[in-house]
Amino acid sequence: MRELARNIKSYMMQNIWRSQLELLSEEETSRGPLLQACLHTMALIYTSLLAKNPLRRASASALSSVPDWLQEQTVSCLSACLSDRLSTVGSDHTSYSHLIDSITACLDAFPLGERCIHRLLAEGECFVDLFLGFYQASGRHVVQAQLMHSCLAAVKASMLVVQRSQELISAVLQAVHPHCTLQLTLSGLLDCYTHILTDEDFLQSVQSTAGMAVVLLTRSVMGSGDGVAAVVAGLLQGSEQSGECAPVWLRQSCTGLYDSGRPAGVSLYLCHGALAMLNWRGATQGPQREQLLLLVPHTLLALDTSVKESSTAMVVARVLTLWSGAALDSLQGGLSSPPGLLQDSLRGGSELQGQLLEHVYTHWEHPLDGVRHQTRALFKNLLLLHQHSSPLAFSDPYRDPYFTQLTHNLLGLEWHQRGKYGSLACLVELLGAGYLLALDPQLPSRLLGLMGDQTLAPYASDLLERLFVSHKAQLVEEGGTGGTEVGMERWHQTWVTPLLQVLCRARLDQTTYILDYFLPKLLRCSPSSLAHMVQALQDTPPCRPPGSRGALGALMTCLRAARSQGVVQSEEGLWGGLVPLFLLRQALVHKHDQVRMDALGLLCESHRRTEVLASQEMELLQHFLPSSLNSQSPGVRQLTVSLLKKLLCRVKDSGQSLQRRLVQERDQGQKDRDQHILDTYKEFLCWLCESLFGVLLPGASFSTCLTALHLLCQLAHLFTFNTGSDDVFSLGEMVTPAHAQNVLYCIASNFLEVKQLASALLRQLPPSAVGLQEPGRMQSLLQAALDLSTSTKPFDSVTAAHLFNLFLHQPDLPQALLLCAQEQGLSFQPPALTQPQAFEALTLETNALAVVQFLLLCLKAEVVKAESSLLLAAASYPLYGRAHCITAALQQLNTGCLTLTGQWRSVVSELITVSYRMSDVVSPVVQSSSPEGLIPMDTDSETSAGLQRILQEIQPRDTNDFFTSARELDTEPTEPVLQPSVFHHPSPARTGGSGEGYRVTAQMVLVCCWRSMKEVSMVLGQVCQSLPLRTSSKHSDQGLITEEQVEGVGMYFRQQLLQSRHRGAFELAYVGFVRLTDMLCRSGSRTLQQLPGRWLTEVLQEVKSSDPSSKLCATRRSAGIPFYIQALLSSEPKSSSCSLLKMTMRELTALAMPSPDGATDQTTVPQVHALNILRALYRDTRLGENIIPFVSEGMQAAVLGFTSPVWAVRNSSTLLFSTLITRIFGVKKGKDEHSKENRVWQENSRTLLFPARLSHCLALHSPTPLLLSFSSSTPVLLFHSLILFLTVISRTLGSGMILTFSRPTENNKVVHPSPVHPRGLAASPSSVYVCVSLCACECPLPVFRLSLDSELKELRGETLALLMASELVTPGGPSAVCGPPGTTQYLLSLARLALSASVESPLLWGMGEDGTTSRGPLLLGCLLQCPHYEVRELALGEVLRRLERERDGEGERSSHWPQETIISHLTTLALHEAHPQSLAKVLQVLSVLSVNSDLLWRDGLRTLTQAEVLERVLTLAEGFAHSVELHCASLTLASRLVVHLVHGDPQGVAAVACLGRWGALVSQSCGVEQNAEVKMMAAEVLVNATPTLLTSPNLPLGVSHTVSLWRGLFTLLQDEDQDVRDRAADFISNLPTHLLNPDVACVSVCPPVALDMGVGLLCQLFQLWGQVPMGILTLTEWLLGDQEQETATAEDEEDFLFEKGDLNLWAEPVQWARLLHRHLGVLSKAPGLTALNQHQAELLRLSAQAEALSLATQQALEGLPALPQFSCTIEHARLALQQERATLALAILGTLRQTGLSG
Repeated sequence: MRELARNIKSYMMQNIWRSQLELLSEEETSRGPLLQACLHTMALIYTSLLAKNPLRRASASALSSVPDWLQEQTVSCLSACLSDRLSTVGSDHTSYSHLIDSITACLDAFPLGERCIHRLLAEGECFVDLFLGFYQASGRHVVQAQLMHSCLAAVKASMLVVQRSQELISAVLQAVHPHCTLQLTLSGLLDCYTHILTDEDFLQSVQSTAGMAVVLLTRSVMGSGDGVAAVVAGLLQGSEQSGECAPVWLRQSCTGLYDSGRPAGVSLYLCHGALAMLNWRGATQGPQREQLLLLVPHTLLALDTSVKESSTAMVVARVLTLWSGAALDSLQGGLSSPPGLLQDSLRGGSELQGQLLEHVYTHWEHPLDGVRHQTRALFKNLLLLHQHSSPLAFSDPYRDPYFTQLTHNLLGLEWHQRGKYGSLACLVELLGAGYLLALDPQLPSRLLGLMGDQTLAPYASDLLERLFVSHKAQLVEEGGTGGTEVGMERWHQTWVTPLLQVLCRARLDQTTYILDYFLPKLLRCSPSSLAHMVQALQDTPPCRPPGSRGALGALMTCLRAARSQGVVQSEEGLWGGLVPLFLLRQALVHKHDQVRMDALGLLCESHRRTEVLASQEMELLQHFLPSSLNSQSPGVRQLTVSLLKKLLCRVKDSGQSLQRRLVQERDQGQKDRDQHILDTYKEFLCWLCESLFGVLLPGASFSTCLTALHLLCQLAHLFTFNTGSDDVFSLGEMVTPAHAQNVLYCIASNFLEVKQLASALLRQLPPSAVGLQEPGRMQSLLQAALDLSTSTKPFDSVTAAHLFNLFLHQPDLPQALLLCAQEQGLSFQPPALTQPQAFEALTLETNALAVVQFLLLCLKAEVVKAESSLLLAAASYPLYGRAHCITAALQQLNTGCLTLTGQWRSVVSELITVSYRMSDVVSPVVQSSSPEGLIPMDTDSETSAGLQRILQEIQPRDTNDFFTSARELDTEPTEPVLQPSVFHHPSPARTGGSGEGYRVTAQMVLVCCWRSMKEVSMVLGQVCQSLPLRTSSKHSDQGLITEEQVEGVGMYFRQQLLQSRHRGAFELAYVGFVRLTDMLCRSGSRTLQQLPGRWLTEVLQEVKSSDPSSKLCATRRSAGIPFYIQALLSSEPKSSSCSLLKMTMRELTALAMPSPDGATDQTTVPQVHALNILRALYRDTRLGENIIPFVSEGMQAAVLGFTSPVWAVRNSSTLLFSTLITRIFGVKKGKDEHSKENRVWQENSRTLLFPARLSHCLALHSPTPLLLSFSSSTPVLLFHSLILFLTVISRTLGSGMILTFSRPTENNKVVHPSPVHPRGLAASPSSVYVCVSLCACECPLPVFRLSLDSELKELRGETLALLMASELVTPGGPSAVCGPPGTTQYLLSLARLALSASVESPLLWGMGEDGTTSRGPLLLGCLLQCPHYEVRELALGEVLRRLERERDGEGERSSHWPQETIISHLTTLALHEAHPQSLAKVLQVLSVLSVNSDLLWRDGLRTLTQAEVLERVLTLAEGFAHSVELHCASLTLASRLVVHLVHGDPQGVAAVACLGRWGALVSQSCGVEQNAEVKMMAAEVLVNATPTLLTSPNLPLGVSHTVSLWRGLFTLLQDEDQDVRDRAADFISNLPTHLLNPDVACVSVCPPVALDMGVGLLCQLFQLWGQVPMGILTLTEWLLGDQEQETATAEDEEDFLFEKGDLNLWAEPVQWARLLHRHLGVLSKAPGLTALNQHQAELLRLSAQAEALSLATQQALEGLPALPQFSCTIEHARLALQQERATLALAILGTLRQTGLSG
C-alpha cells in the first residue's frame, strides 16, 4: 500500500509538472537555475526508473510537453544523465540491463530521447559496443537464459539505434574524417556482431539477430545502392574481393566473417539478415541485388544437407520461406533487370525450382510442426513464383503443363505420406477444386476412406475442407442466381452422399475422426445441407452391415454435430422439427455406445446455457438413464457424465433466469407458465436423485455405482443437498438416511474410484441423514475402521483410510478414539481443542493429529510383536494397513499453516523411528535373492511350519555369487519351530461368527512384507515432501522435520533401492524416493541440495567396483539400482547445465563397453549394471531431449555387448537395444514393421544424429576383419550382432529408399542405397534369410515391376503347369502321411500357390469358376483330399475366409462357387475327417454354406437325411465338449440343420428327440462357467433361432425346452463379456413384426433394454401359447433363484487374497429380481389365470420355499458382526440379495393369494 501511495503521489506530481511547463513562456528567464534543476531532476528520474515502472511513461510524457524553446535544454539534460550512467555503469548484470532498457525507451515514441541518442552517438559515446563486449566476454562461460536474453536485447537495441540514426550516420561518414568517433563506434559494433556470429555458445536467436544487425549496419553505411548487395554476397560466399566497394574499415571489421573456417551457421544468419533488412519490393533490382537474391537459396540448400539439429532445420526452413516471399515481391514488382533473367531461374522446371522442390519433398514430414508449416508455405510460394514467371501459367493455369504434371505426380504418391496433403491443398487454393476433381473424380471417397487413420485424419480433413469450400464457390459462380439449386445438388452428390455412405456402413472406429474433423467443417460450410442429410438418412433402409451405426446412428451423428455448430436453432421447435421423437427414443437405447452418446449429446448440448429444457427432453432422459448407468466402457461413462453435466448446467442457469423473470414479469399467464417450468425442473431433479440413490444397493455393479456417484457429485456441486437452504432447487429433503447409508457402504467397494467419490459425496450430504452425530454411530464406524486397518486383505486398509478421512471433519472424533483406546487397554490421551467453536482447519488438524497418534501407538505395539513372530503378524495384524491410514491422514493436512507444531514434531520423529523398525522386520524377505521362490507357495496349513525356518535362513546377506557358484537351501529334516500361537483365532467379528482361525499361507507372508515396505516408503516420502523443513540456518517455529532426518530418510531409501529384490518393494520405494529428491531441490538448504550429487557419485563408484561378492543385485535387471539413479537424475533442474546427467552418462557408457582385456568377474557385473541403468534412463521420458546426445554411445554399447560370451551381458544388451530402437524410431504402429505406413521420415532424420556410430557399425561388421579376428565361435557371434546391425539398417535405409522413389519428379528415378554392406553381410550363411526378407520388405514396389503383363501371364502359366504336375494333383500323389523331412513344408508351399489360383484370385490366374473343365475346382479338390491334415486345414481355412468375405459383402459373390463336387468333398470330410482342427474347419465351412441352401449329404453311395446328419453332428458336439473350436462348429451346424428341419416340418415330429438334445446343448452352452467363445456361439445360435423356434406359436421344441432357451438367452444378456451381451441383444432385430412395438422395429437395442423387452415378450408368448400358469410358476422360480447352488458355492469359497473367482462385475441380480417381479405383476393380471388353480401344490411349494428363504436369510443377517457391509461385504451382499428375492416372491404370491387363485 505504501508503494502504491508513493506511485500515485509521484504520478500526480508529474501531471502538475506537465501543466506548469505548458504555462511557461520564453521570456521567463528569471527561473533559469531553478528550471535547469527541475529539468535535470526529471531527466534523472526518467533514466533511473525500471522498464516496467508506469512512471517512466509519465516522465517521458512530461518531458515531451516542454515548449519548443526549452527542448534543446531538455535534450542536454537527458544526454548528461544518460552519459553519466554510461560512464558509471557497474559490472553487474542488472546495471547493464537497466542501461539497455533506458536506451530502448528513449527510441520508443519519445522524440527528445531519440535526439539524445543521436547526440551521444555523434559524440562517440560507445555505450552499445561496450555493453556487447561485456556479453561477448561473459557469454562463453555462462549459459544462463537471463544472460542470453539480455544479450539479445542489447543487439536489438543497437539495431534500433542504427536504424533511427541512418541520416546522422550518412552525414557524418560522408564528411572527410578518416578516424571519426562514429566510425570507431560502428566498427566496434561490427566487431561485436562478428564475435556473436562466430561464437557457437550464443543462442540461435541472438546469432540470427546479429546477422540482421550486420546487414542493417552495412546498408546504413553504404546506402541503398547496388553495392550493398555485392558486399552482402561477399559475406555469404566468404569472399572479401566481392566487397571491394565497401570502406576499408568495414571490411576489416568483418574479417572474421570472411574466414574460411567460420561456423556453417554464419551464412544462414547472414541470409536471414539480407532478406529481412534489404528492400525487395518497389526498388530497382540491379544485377548485384538479383544475383544476391539467387545466391541465397543456393547457400541455404548447400547448408541444408549438413543440418543435424532440429532447431537449425527450423531456421533454414523459415529463411527459405522468407526468401520465396522476397522473390515473389521482386517478381510482382516487375522491376527485374535485365528482363527475363530472374523469371527463367524461378520458373517451374528450372534447376533452382527442382532443388527447392527436392527440399520440400524431403522436409514435408519433418517431426517439427514449424518445419512442416514452413515447407508448405515454401511450396505455395514456389507455385506462385512459377505462375508469375510463366505467361501461360499466369493467363491460363489450367493448361499449364507444369501444373498438370505436378498435380499428376502428387496424386500418384502413396497416401500415407502426410506432406502430400498440404501440397494438394496449395494446388486447390491456386487452381480450384474442380481442377483436381476433373483429374480424380473419386478423390472425395478416397480421402474419406483415409479418415479412419488417426495420423492421417487431420491432414485429410484439412484437404477435404479446402476442396469442398472451393468446389462450392466454383459451382455458385458457375451457376449464377438461377443455377444455385442445381449446383448444390451436384455439391451434395459429390461431398454429402459419400459421407453418408461411410457413416452408415463403416465400422464405428473408422468414423471417429470423420466426426471430429470433417463433419463439423462441412456443416459450417453449408448449414442448409443438414435438411438434405436428414431426409436422405430417413429414406435409407434400416439394414446395416455388422459393426456399423446404420442410418439411425448416422442421423443422430449429423444432428448432434449440427446442433453443436449452431445450425439447429431451438426457436424453430425441438431440434428444428427435423427428427421424430420415436427415432430419438430408439437412438437413446441403441446397442452401439456411440449412437447413444450422439443422441444424448443432441439432448444435452446447446449454445445457450439458459435455453429452457422442454418436457419432451426430460422424458427422453428418463427413458435413457436407467439402461445406460451400467456401462463397462470408461469413455462412455465419462462422456455420459460430461453431457449430463451440461444439461444440469442448463437446468440451473435457465431456472435462475426464470426465477428472475418471475419477479419482474407482470403478465400472470406468463408467470404461470414460468412457474410450471420450474415445478417441472424440480420434479425432474427429484426423480434423478431418487433414481441415482436407488441403484446404490448391495451387489450393484462397479460401473453403475461409479456413474451414479459421479452424477450425484455433479448435483451436489451445481445445486445443494443442504436442508436449510433457500434455493428453490435444494435437494436436501430428497436424501433419506437409507440413501446416505447406501453411499456410506460404497466406501467398502473394492474399486478405489468408487471409494473416493463416495467419500466426497458424503461430506456434501445433510449431516442428519449421514448420522455421524448419533451416539454410538461414530463409535461403531470407528471400530470398523480400526478392524479393517489390520485386515489381511490389502483393499480393506484402503477402506479404513477413507473412513478415517471421513471422520477427520467430525469434532467428536478425539473422544471416540479415547473410548476405543480404553476398550483396548491403550494409554492414549488425544489432543484437546483449544477453542470450543474451532475453525474447520483447526478441527481437521487436531483430528488428524489424534488419528496419527492413535494409529502410531497401535503400530508400535504391533511392530514389537512382529519382531518376535513375523508369521503371527502376517496372519493377524499386517503392519501395512496402519501405515497406509497414517499416510492418508497426513495427506489431508494443509502443512503450511499448522498450529500444533510441538506435538507434530514429536509425532513425526516417532513415526520415522517406527517406520525404520517396521522396515527391519520385513526386509529379510524382500531383500533375499528370491523373495517369491524361497517361500513355498502353498495353501496347506500343515506345511506352514516350514515358513519359520525359511524366514530364519533368508537374511539379506545374498550376493551375486550366481556368477561363480550356486546356493542351495538346506533340506535337512528339522523339527517344526512354528508355535501353535501362530494360528491366530480372531474374534467372531473377524470370522463372521464361525470361529475358524486364519491359516498362515506363504502368500500372506510375502504380501505382508512387500506391502509393508511399500507403505514405509510412502510414509517417509509423504513426510519429507509435505512437512515443512526446519533448517539450522533459519530457526522457524513452523518447521517439523530436520535436515538430519531428511538425510537419514535418504540413506534408508538408498539401502532399500540398492538391496531390495522384490519388484513391488523397490518400485514403491522409488515413488517415495522421488518425493524426497523433489523436496531436496526445492529446499533452501545448501546441504540438502548437494545430497543428490553426493549420492550419485557414491552409487556410481559402488557400481564400478561391484563384483560377484557385491550386495548389489545383478539379476532382475539390476533390481532397484536403475530406479535409484533415475530418481536422482530426474530431480536435476531442467534449466541447468545437466552436469549430473552428463557425468552419469559418461561413466555408464564407459562401463557398458566391453573390456579390452576380455570379460572377467570384475568387469562383467559392472557392465551388466551399466547396461540395465542405461536402459532405464533411455526409457525415462522426464529426461526429455537431454538424453538424445548419448543415444549413439548407447547404441554402440548395445551392439558390442551382443558379442560378449556371458549370457547376462547379452541379455542386458538386447533389452537396451530394444529400448534404443523405440527411442530413435518411435513405437511400432502396426504388426508389419516394414509396411509403408510405418516408414516415416522421422526415422531417416533421426538417424542423421548418429552418423559416427553408423560408420563405426559398418566398420565393425565388415566381414573380413570379423572372420580374421574371431575363433571357431565366429559364426554364432557374427550372427547375433548382425541381427542388431541389420535391424538398424532396415529401419534407416528403408525410409530413404521409399522417399527417394516417392518424390514427384518428372522422371521418377529410383535411387538405391549402396548394396556393398548388405551383400557382404549376406555372405554369411546364417544371415541369408534375414537379408532376403529385409530386401523383399524394404525395396520399393517399382523394383519388382520389371516384367510386362504378358511376361507375368506366362509366368503364371508356368507356375500352374508345375502345380498340375506336382504331387498334389498327380494320381500317384502324396499317398503316405509320413515322408522325408520337409515334406509337409513343401506341400504347404505348393498348397498356398494352389489356393491363390483356385480360391483367392482365380480370375487373375486365368481360371474361371464356371464350367466343368476349370482347373480351379480340380486343384481345390486335390487339396481337400490330401492325406496331410496340414494341407487340408490350410485349404479349408482359405475357403472359409472367402465364404465369410462374400457373406459380409466384402468380396464379389459368385453363383457358381463352390461347385457341387467341392460340396461333395466337404460333406464327405465332415463325416469321415479324423483330425479335430480340420474337422472343425469343415464344419464351419458347411455352416456358412447351409445358410442359403440345403446341402446334399452322402455317405458313400447312401444319401443321408437331414435328421440323420443332425444325429451325427449332435453326437459330435456331445463328444467333443472339451474342444472349444470343434464343439462350437458342430453345434453351429446343428443349429442350421434344426432351423431347416423346423421349416420343413413345423411340428418337429420327425426329429423331436434330436431337437431336445440340441436344446439341452444350447442351454448348457449359455452357462456362466462356459468359455467366451462358446457363449458367443450360443448367442449367435439363439439369435438365428429366434423367429423359428423361440417365438413360434407351434412350439416345435415343446414348452420346457423353449423356455429353457429363453432362460439361456437372458443369462447371455447378463454376461460379463460385452461382446456376448451385444450379440445376444440382436434377437430383437429377428423378432416377428407382430410381436414388436412399431417404435422399435428392426432396431438394435442395448442389452439392458433387450433384457427387459425379452422378459416382456416371453410373458406375451406365454399368453399366446395358453401357458400363463406355467409362465407365473417359471418366472417365480427364476425370481427365487437356485439356492442350493449359491449355498454350495459360498461354502466352498476359501479366503484367498487375490482370488477373483467366477465374479460377474456387470450383472446386477437385484435389478434382475425386480425386473422379474415387475413382469410377474403384469402377467398375474393376464387372461387365463384361472387355470392356475390346478397348480395349487406348486404354489404352496414356492410359498414355503420363499418363507424358508426369508427366515434363513434373516437369521444369517442377524448372525453377522456389526456393520457387515465393511467386515464381510460379499457375504452381506449375498444375503441381502436372497432377502430381496424372498420378499419379492412372497409379495407376488401374496397378490395371487389375495385374488383367491391360490386358496
